[in-house]
This record gives sequence, C-alpha cells and structure tokens, in this order.
Amino acid sequence: MILGAGPTGLGAATLLDRVGFDDWKLFERDEAVGGLTRSLRDAEGFTWDLGGHITFSHYGFYTALLDGLLGPSGWIEHQRESWIRMSSCWVPYPFQNNLHRLPAEERARCLEGLVRASQSRTACHPRTFEEFLVTMFGDGISDLFMRPYNFKVWAYPPSMLDASWVGERVAVPDLARIVRNVATDTDDVSWGPNATFRFPRSGGTGAITQAFAARLPSDRIALNCGAVELDVSAKKIRLANGRTEAYETLISTIPLDQLALMSGRSDWIELASRLRHTAVHVVGVGLNGRAPSDLATKCWTYFPEPEIPFYRATHFSLYSPELVDDIAKHWSILCEVSESSGKRVDPETVVDETIQGLTARGLIEGKDQVHHTWWRRVEYGYPAPTRGRDEVLHELLVRLEQSGILSRGRFGAWRYEVANQDHSFMQGYEAAAHALFGFPEITLWEPSVVNTRHPALGWDRFR
Repeated sequence: MILGAGPTGLGAATLLDRVGFDDWKLFERDEAVGGLTRSLRDAEGFTWDLGGHITFSHYGFYTALLDGLLGPSGWIEHQRESWIRMSSCWVPYPFQNNLHRLPAEERARCLEGLVRASQSRTACHPRTFEEFLVTMFGDGISDLFMRPYNFKVWAYPPSMLDASWVGERVAVPDLARIVRNVATDTDDVSWGPNATFRFPRSGGTGAITQAFAARLPSDRIALNCGAVELDVSAKKIRLANGRTEAYETLISTIPLDQLALMSGRSDWIELASRLRHTAVHVVGVGLNGRAPSDLATKCWTYFPEPEIPFYRATHFSLYSPELVDDIAKHWSILCEVSESSGKRVDPETVVDETIQGLTARGLIEGKDQVHHTWWRRVEYGYPAPTRGRDEVLHELLVRLEQSGILSRGRFGAWRYEVANQDHSFMQGYEAAAHALFGFPEITLWEPSVVNTRHPALGWDRFR
C-alpha cells in the first residue's frame, strides 16, 4: 500500500508496475495527483505552482524517464538566471562570487570577512548552520546576505539549524575565484546542479506527476481517499470514507509527524514532535503588459532584506508562455513568504504586502499594473533541518520500518537535502525496490552520494 500520490508515491508505484508486481494500491487524499508539485489553474486562465519549482536531475535513470515523459515538444529548456535584489543593486547568484556588484564599502567588508574567515578556519566541523556561515563566509557576507536571507527562507534563525544538510545547497566560497571576479568585474553565475533546467510547456510542474500517473493502472490509484487512522499492530489503515484497508508493507509519504499522530503510538508521537517545518504562503501576481527588459531573462530573484515580505520571486511566465492566458497581454510573478511559530504571517495582508514589496524593489510599476492575484498557504513547505533532526530520524524511521512502514519523501523522510522532485521520486522508487528485493536505499541514507558527481548514478552533466 502507498499513501500519497506526489512524486514519492508515484515513484514507488512506477517501480512496482515496472517489475510486474500487481498487489498494490495508491491512496491520495486530494482530487488529483501531485502533492506539493501539483499545479492549479485559476479562473483567469493562469496556471500556478505551489512554489517556485523547476525540473533537473541528479540521476541518469530519472533523466531518461523525463526524456520520454512529455513528448519531444513537451519541454522548454532554460539557462538559469538567478539573482539577489537588494535596495541598491542586482547581484547574480551565488552572492559571494559576485561581490563586484556591491557598493564599494559593502564589497570591502565582505572581502575582509572572507579573508579573516579563511585565516582562522580550523579542521573542526561546524555544529550549526550559523557556525557554518561565519566559518565559511565571515561576518560581512553573513550579515549582509546569508543570515537575513536564510531566516526569511526557513523562518527559523540559522543557530537553530544543523550544518549537516548543507552539501550542494550552499556554494562554499573559493577565495581566489572571488578575488579574480572582483578584480575583473566579472559576473559568475554557473554554480550548482540546476544551471540548466527544464519546465513543462503546458500544465505547469503538475504535468510531470500527471504524466507519471497516466502510465500506471488507473484502477490502482484512489483519489479523494485520505488516511485518518493507522493500526500498526493489525497492519490496517482507516480511510476518510470509512473503509479499512490491510497492508503487508506500507510506503507512506504523508508528513512524518502526522503519520505518528495517526498511529496513536506515544513513542512515535514524542519523537516526531521534535521535528520542525516551515509553512509557505504562495502569492501569484498576474500582470498586465509584458515583463520589463531588466527582468526578461531573470528566472528568479532572492530578497534578503526584512522589509520585503517574500524571500523569492519567480518570473513564472518566463518558464512557459502557456502559464498565462495570453502572453502578448499578460505575464506573471510567483512569490513565496515563509511562516513558522516564530515568524507569523497575516493571511489578510500578505498579498497586499507582496505587491508593495514588488513595487518597492522595482519588479513592477505598482498596483495598477496588477491584473489579478492568487494565493495559497502551504502548511508543509520545507522540512526544517533543525538541530537534533538526524537523531530523531535515525531512531523513528528505523522503528517504523520494523513495523512494516517505510516513511519516505519530502516530509515522509524529513530530509531537505534529498527533497527535490527527482530525489523524492527516487526515494519512492528505491523504497519499493527495498521492500520487494532488499535493495539499498541510497537516496535516503546517503545524501552526499546522490548529491555529488557520481558516475554510477549519473548526473545530467555527464550526458
């Protein structure tokens, strides 16, 4: 049995279908597949994702699946342009590689901090993300960008986050490269695994999960069937419609803390209560006219300053002209605002504040340019890699597996470092292979392997 028809659940179902195993059922609480990668079309004919999603891959196998998924004309390829917008300037991402864009005083402070950090660095491993930032970047870059931006993303201070998740997610500084870029006034924008990415021509990111689901036997996918209770001893699930389903092995993709509550097991509930997550307000802004020339090729922009409510704004209609009703008349921006118990967001004012922020930083002319808005609050946006998370996961995931439950996926396994679309699909695929054949689950248990240039797994860049 599989709970949840997002990328992880569909990955598990794909493996089961490919090997000819026919004793499985997938239950999804919503009326459509996709989970966090679902796309929604509003009354104005605009399509929106539940966040700024793009598609790239760490796996040659997953890349091959994508290649045949939407047909030869079903994808649009993009060269990533990501930027940081601050009050006085545009800085290409990664920030530390493009300090030449800063005013002279801020540039000097950042360089001084980098030099001092490199001189005082030791072989000791940072325990917290805060320590990692100061150790790697120094005070200048940490104060100007890293600390404020990461608080805006996570809605938790960096001192609450562990350092173990960082891996490929944060570009570590290369001092010689940074100095050379400053001296030659050169933009440096090629870092990271998503330097190029693809996006569905039609239907938004949700077209990907819909296409995966369409390849599976339709009678094995039950929509509008959420699970409400888990009887661990009897190996049974009670669904919202009152039905009870038995399982031998359960692959669950629902949030780990919710699964623990459904079980009624006090030890699981106590462990899961130590986990933290970030909610995200997704604000879509449909706009009249065409995108201005200085945004024409920018994919997304980061905003570290606290007076701007959103941490990221995506030029969404750039990904595909079919995301708006008529690209000759309209374009769109997708903004994300994080929330936690320590960083509250007023749902009554977040849309207006987003428009004010876009105007203040010059991305739009003002409210008169807005055609319409769209808003969703996503309760489970990011699984926060807080201190102590790894100890909880190592204990809780093992206890679950001993009871025949493989909790996998972005929130099923609660590992942000392997929570992209490709990671999540492969977590499900590997979980099903583990359940049937005992194969190892590399993605879940060895994030550093799948997030490096691994010739056996095959990153896109090897193709």
